[in-house]
Amino acid sequence: MITAMHTLVYAEDPEAARAFFRDVLRLPGVDTGGGWLIFRTGPSEMGVHPSSWEGVGGGAQGTDQAFDVSFMCDDLAATMAELRERGAELDGDVVDQGWGLTVGVRVPGAGTITIYEPTYDPPALG
Repeated sequence: MITAMHTLVYAEDPEAARAFFRDVLRLPGVDTGGGWLIFRTGPSEMGVHPSSWEGVGGGAQGTDQAFDVSFMCDDLAATMAELRERGAELDGDVVDQGWGLTVGVRVPGAGTITIYEPTYDPPALG
């Protein structure tokens, strides 16, 4: 039986990314040895999306990605304010996707990860 999902983030600067997850996002975790941190990310859920779709206003869109990682929160505005106070850099404006409100947060050495406040009842929290 599957009991959890393990997610990997690949970073050009893993020490900076680990510090961000530990100090800015304040994810609890353990050091498995030599500074290799494994973080608890709480409940999880998984969706399966098509690799191509019609964009808002028409026009074909798509992705070559096979996997994606997002962080979920219950109040995006409050989460953004809290993360800014801790030095996080947010990427862009809040976007209403219909299924949730989204914004990107920059992870040092690893790119941008989406944070979202769902507008649906998340099964991860049920």
